[in-house]
Amino acid sequence: MKMKNTLLGLSVFCMMIPSFTEPAEAKSNAAKQETNSIVADWKFSKDHVQSGTFENGNIIIEDASKNGNDLELVTVGDPSSPGLEGLVKWSEDDYYNLDNVESLQFANYKNAPAGRYFKTTNGAPINSEKFDNGFTVEAIFKLPGNFNSRLHSWMGILTRQGQAADLNKIEGEKEILTTLSVSNDKEIQWTSHPSNLNYNVTNWSRSLNTDEWYHLAIVNDGQTTTLTVNGVSDYGKSIEVKGIASIEGKGWNIGASEWGNELDALFAGNIQEIRIANKALTKMEWLVQDARDKQPVEGTNDEIPFLTNKNNYNFLFVPDTQKYSNMNPEIFASQMNWIAKNTKKNNIVMNAFVGDIVDGNTEEQWKNSLEAISYLDKKEIPYIMAAGNHDYAAGDPFLTYYGPQRFANKDYYKGSSPSGYGSYTIVKAGSYEYLFLIVDMKNLQTDIEWSKNVLIQHKDKPTIIVSHDVIYPETVDDKTVAVESNRGQIIWNELVNEHNQVFMTVNGHYFGIVHQVKQNSAGNDVIQMLVNYQADYRGGNGWLRLVEFDEAKNKLFFRTYSPFVDEMSKKERTYVDFKYLTNEYNLFELDLNFKKRFNLNK
Repeated sequence: MKMKNTLLGLSVFCMMIPSFTEPAEAKSNAAKQETNSIVADWKFSKDHVQSGTFENGNIIIEDASKNGNDLELVTVGDPSSPGLEGLVKWSEDDYYNLDNVESLQFANYKNAPAGRYFKTTNGAPINSEKFDNGFTVEAIFKLPGNFNSRLHSWMGILTRQGQAADLNKIEGEKEILTTLSVSNDKEIQWTSHPSNLNYNVTNWSRSLNTDEWYHLAIVNDGQTTTLTVNGVSDYGKSIEVKGIASIEGKGWNIGASEWGNELDALFAGNIQEIRIANKALTKMEWLVQDARDKQPVEGTNDEIPFLTNKNNYNFLFVPDTQKYSNMNPEIFASQMNWIAKNTKKNNIVMNAFVGDIVDGNTEEQWKNSLEAISYLDKKEIPYIMAAGNHDYAAGDPFLTYYGPQRFANKDYYKGSSPSGYGSYTIVKAGSYEYLFLIVDMKNLQTDIEWSKNVLIQHKDKPTIIVSHDVIYPETVDDKTVAVESNRGQIIWNELVNEHNQVFMTVNGHYFGIVHQVKQNSAGNDVIQMLVNYQADYRGGNGWLRLVEFDEAKNKLFFRTYSPFVDEMSKKERTYVDFKYLTNEYNLFELDLNFKKRFNLNK
C-alpha cells in the first residue's frame, strides 16, 4: 500500500470496474441501492471544500453524498497559539498512496493549548437520524507514528454529541452516548447507546499499529453490531441492539470524543474518509473490499508434526486468555478441548497457564474460563496456573476458582505458597523429573523465601519457572530483543541466577513474543520466553506454544499452533488465519545438551 506506481493505480481502477460476468443492469441497481442508503460521505480532500480555509479557521467540508450533512471546523483553546496552524492540515498520504487522493492530518494531543476538530452543521439531517433499520459506519484512517498513551488515549474518531444521562439511561457508563475511539492500547472501541436498551454496548478491535492505514466498518443489521478492521472481525457480534440513540439539537464530532457533554480527547493521525449508511452494507459495498494489514502474521496451514520422535515429549504453555474469557469464549473452549483430546497423542506432559485468565473481575468471565478449563479436569489432564494482574480483585476470586483446593487431589501438585497464588508441581518426562514453579507477580516478595526453599529442596530437578511478569520485548535496530522487567530482575537475582537447576522461565503480560538465552552464575544457559498474543487477531486467535524436548538430538523445538484456526473451514479463514505461526519468534529450535545441563548433583 506504500507504492506509488502505474500498476497500483491500474489495480485500484480495475477494482472499480464491474465484473463482466455480472449483468450491467443488476450492477447498476445494486449501485443505486447503495447510493440511496448513504446518509453522509465525508471525503477529506481539497476537492470537497465548500468554503473557507484552515488559516481563517472557517473551512467547511461538503457532504459528498449531497444529503446536506456538511462539516464545519471547530477551534478550541487559545486562538493565538503558535501551534494552531498545524493541528489540522492537508496531507498527500492516503490509503493507496495515489497522486490524486488526499487525507486530513490531525496533530491534536491532550492538554494542548489549542485544538481543532470538525462537527456537523446545525440542522444537518444526520443529527436526528436514529438508524433503527441498521447502519454501516466506515472510516479510512491511520494512527500517528508518535502515538503516546499519555497524549492520545481515548481520542475520538467519530462521536455523537451528548450524554446518555440526558435520555434518562441510568445503567452502564451513562456519560457516553456513542463514540468511535482509540484506547490507550491502540484498540478501536465502538460504544453506543442503542434505542432498545438502557445501557451502552461495546465492540472492540485488536491493538492496531501506528502509521499504518486501516479500513474500519461497523455494521448493524438491525439486530447485532460487528466491528471489522482490515477484513477481520476480532470479537464477533454484539448482543442484540437496535439503532443509535440521539438527543435533539445534538450533532456529530469528527476528530473528537466527549465525556459528560464536554470535549474530551481530540484526534491525532490521518483520516481519509468517513461514510455512514442507514442499512447494513455487504462487504462488496464497502469503500475497500480487499483491506489487509500491512504486515500480517507469517504462518502456514500445512501440517507441522508436534512429535518428531515417539520418545520425545512436549510441555505446553497457554498465553494470556483474558480476551477469550471476556469476548471470545469459543476460542478458549477450542484450545482446552484440543488439549484434552490430544495430550496423549502428542505426549504433552504438562500444560502451564502464564496468567491473565480473565480480562476483568466479572462472574461471567470467571465462568467462561471455568467452563473451558473444566475440559482438562474431566479428562484428568495435568495443568498449572499462574495469576496475572487482571486476575486480582477483592475477595481473591482467582483463589476461589483456581486456588490450592482445586489441585489438592492431583498427584503432580506438591504444595502452595503462603499467599496461595504460588505453587509447584513435579512431573516425569523422558529421563528426568521436572519441577514447575509458579511464582506469583503480586506476592513475589511475600512468597520469595518459600520459592527459594522449594528450589533448595529440589536441586536435582530441572526446573521451569512460570510467572506473569519476567521479560518484555523491545525493538533495537529493527530487531526484537528481550528486556527484564523489574520483577524479572528480582526473579533472576533471587531464584534463577544462583539456582542452577532453573533452565527456563516463561511469562505473559506484555504485548508481543520474544525469547532469549542468558547465562547463570554457573555459566549455564537459561531460556527465557514471553508468549502473549492478546493484542493480536481475535485476542490471540487460539495460538498455543508447544515445546518439544528431544533428548537424543539435544534439541528443543518451539512451535505455535491454533486449534481454533485448525477447526475453521477454508471459506471461514481470512488472510491472517494460520494453524501454525512460522516467523523466527514463533517457530524455532534451541540446543540443549540434556546430560550436561541437567547434571545437577555436582
